Amino acid sequence: MRHGKYRFIIGFLAIPLALYGVLVISPFLQDFQISLTSWSGLTPEKNFIGLDNYQKLIHNDLFWKALWHNVLLLLFVPVVTLAFGLFFAFMLNVGGRRRGSAGVAGVRGSGLYKVIFFFPQVLSITIIAILWQQIYNPDPENGMLNSLLSSVGLGSLQQSWLGDSSIALICIMVVMVWANVGFYVVLFSAGMASIPGEIYEAALLDGASRVKTFFRITLPLLRDTVATAWVYMGIIAMDAFIYVQLMSVNVGGPDESTDVVPLLLYKTAFRDNSQYGMAAAMGVAMLIVTLVFAVLSMRLSRRERIEF
Repeated sequence: MRHGKYRFIIGFLAIPLALYGVLVISPFLQDFQISLTSWSGLTPEKNFIGLDNYQKLIHNDLFWKALWHNVLLLLFVPVVTLAFGLFFAFMLNVGGRRRGSAGVAGVRGSGLYKVIFFFPQVLSITIIAILWQQIYNPDPENGMLNSLLSSVGLGSLQQSWLGDSSIALICIMVVMVWANVGFYVVLFSAGMASIPGEIYEAALLDGASRVKTFFRITLPLLRDTVATAWVYMGIIAMDAFIYVQLMSVNVGGPDESTDVVPLLLYKTAFRDNSQYGMAAAMGVAMLIVTLVFAVLSMRLSRRERIEF
C-alpha cells in the first residue's frame, strides 16, 4: 500500500514539476549561460568569455545607480503601500461602533469604499502609467495636476513633475502606491474579518483605544498576511519597469534619475548595440538580489503561529 501511495503522488507531481522545470528553471539556466558569453542576440555565434560581463557590471556606474533607485523603491513603496492598506482596512472594518453597544463595526458604506479602493486593480498597468503621465503633464492647460493647482490659486507650486530629476522618481513612487494600495485594503480586510469581534469588544471594554487595539490585536494577528504582502510588494518595487518606461522622460530620465535595473537591462539588450550577454548578467544579478530579499523577509517574519 505504501509503494502504491508513492506512485500515486509521483504520478500527480511529475507533470507539474516537469512543466515548472521547463518553463521556470530552464530559462534561468539559459540566462546564466548567456551571461557567460558576448552574444549580441543577432548572430548564432556565442563566444564564451567567462565572468567578464560580471566584472564589467561591477564597474558600471549606470548599473549601480539603477540598482540604488530599485533600493529606494524597495524602501518606500512597500512600506507606504502596506501602511495605507492597513490603515484603510482597519477603518473600514473596525473603525465604527454599533449603536447602543460596545461592539465594533466597519464605517458606514465600507463595502462601497472597498470597491472604490480596488478599482485601480481593474486597470492594466499600461493604462495607469499613461493616465498619470497625462496628470503630471507640465503644460498648465493640459496637465491635470498643474491645472488644478492653478485653479485653486496655488500656481506657484506648478512643476515639471516628471522633468525635474529631483522629484521624478518620487512621482513614479506615488503612482505605484496608488495603483497597489487597493488590493491590500481588500486583502487585509479579509484577514480582519476572520478575527473574532469578541476580542475587540473585550479590549474596548477594558478601555483600550483604537490605536492600542490596532497595534496590540490587529497587527499581531495579521503578521503572516503582512509578511507575505511585504514580499509581493518588494518584488513589485524591484521591477517597476512599465511605470518607468512609460512615464519617465527619455526612458529613464531626466539624466537617468528614474532608471531601474529592469529598464537598464532592456536598453542594454535591445538598444545599446544588442549586448545580450551583459543584459543577461544584469538579469542574474537581479535574480540574486530578489531571492535574498525574499528569503530574508520570510525568515525575519517567522514566528510561532497565533491561534484564535
